[in-house]
Amino acid sequence: MISSLTGKISHIGASSAQIVVSGVGFSFFATPGTLLSLRTGKETTVFTSLVVREDSLSLFGFVAEEEQRAFEILQSVRGIGPKMALGALGVMSVDELRTAVANQDEKMLTRIPGVGKKSAQRMILDIGDKLGPAPQQGLSRVSSAVGAEVVAALTQLGWDEATAQEAVSQVESQADDASSLLRLSLQTLGRRRG
Repeated sequence: MISSLTGKISHIGASSAQIVVSGVGFSFFATPGTLLSLRTGKETTVFTSLVVREDSLSLFGFVAEEEQRAFEILQSVRGIGPKMALGALGVMSVDELRTAVANQDEKMLTRIPGVGKKSAQRMILDIGDKLGPAPQQGLSRVSSAVGAEVVAALTQLGWDEATAQEAVSQVESQADDASSLLRLSLQTLGRRRG
């Protein structure tokens, strides 16, 4: 099994990226948050999960080992495959997932694409405490450096800096990490456009 790769990012796409390790390129699927944190040409370590199916080999990559572990735990739930597990981590941070499972919050879990009430109940039962304890509210909030990084990512996506800064300021008290801050900021900006 390939559990991590260290090399230079050679390509970043809409749903995947490629890392070159000793002259060999490995393509991997990733969440939007992971893809936004990668930089072409930069030396990076990507924690990976190799999914072997009868007709394919698929590699999934994460910048945090905690996300890789959560991805594998999610796949242990009956009815959740790698694409749905990746989708879950695309809309929820690991801490949000922990909180939803610990609080048995079916409504929060149904935000995951493809997860209905029954799947949410199954997730709560099957995952249990495998993800670890839910974070205590209010103890960890994003730093100003993370906020600046998210503003930079939003400007690279086409928003002007003032608009990006305003969106980040509106939601940073609700976010615990860069991934959730980016997601919440994009949701805020999306509502303005819609």
